[in-house]
Amino acid sequence: MQRYKEDFKRKLDLEVTSQGLVLREDSFKVKEIFECGQCFNFNKEKDGSYTAVFLGKIINLLEKKDHVLIRNVSKEDFYEIFYDYFDLGVDYKKIKEDLSKFPSLREATAYGSGIRILNQELFETTISFIISANNQIPRIKKAVRIISERYGDYIGTYMGKAYYSFPKPSVLKNVDPADLREFAKVGFRDKRIVETSKLIDEGALDFNPDGLTSKQIQKKLMDLPGVGPKVADCILLFAYHRRETFPVDVWIKRVMENLFIKKEVPKKQIEAYARDYFKDLAGYAQQYLFYYGRSEGIGK
Repeated sequence: MQRYKEDFKRKLDLEVTSQGLVLREDSFKVKEIFECGQCFNFNKEKDGSYTAVFLGKIINLLEKKDHVLIRNVSKEDFYEIFYDYFDLGVDYKKIKEDLSKFPSLREATAYGSGIRILNQELFETTISFIISANNQIPRIKKAVRIISERYGDYIGTYMGKAYYSFPKPSVLKNVDPADLREFAKVGFRDKRIVETSKLIDEGALDFNPDGLTSKQIQKKLMDLPGVGPKVADCILLFAYHRRETFPVDVWIKRVMENLFIKKEVPKKQIEAYARDYFKDLAGYAQQYLFYYGRSEGIGK
């Protein structure tokens, strides 16, 4: 993956204006970044902008014709916090060029040309994707919002809405599972959320991932209640930055069968096919294919 890394903290075309920061950047489309199924802690505003919370900061992004207007954060905070969050040290143009050797992916990368994989916080990502199992995105977003409002810390108000941090494991481990079921509507995931929070608070994920393979990390993640192979792969991709990972859900299964494999196969075989096709770019391919397949209803 080193060949896709650009200079650390490279200077962006980022201008400070009275309205906010003006970012001119290829491969950066706000809707595609937030609507491709990789995160749930955001809100779409009436003006078409997106407001998100990360590391105690509230950021708002509005897509314009030739730039993105970034509001509510300073230039310093953008470089310090959101540069890495939006994966801006990676050359997505080169990645799309390499993936486009596959005709079906050429269309998918063009369709979601502005997607960037977010580098997310580990605990929030873990709980969010436990909630995501056999669930729909609007319900996942609502559950994450309610959990933050009830158990997180107040950060501030933006566009008339109050925003809260996602709670720490030390807080969530003491929540009554029945409250999660009643207020956040997480269903059968209630006890799993509390049990996993307790294990993480006790150090279950306190290990150095650098010397471990993705499969070794996946095995550790799957020791947590509510974390199966697909959820573990999402955590690997979005929190551990393992971009060779290819999470498989019903949409990805349909897309891979329709565009690449040309036959129906067991779900557990899809990842093997993807790794064979896309190698260390499998995670990027997954995001383009998920957004394209879900938006266009491929195989439905």
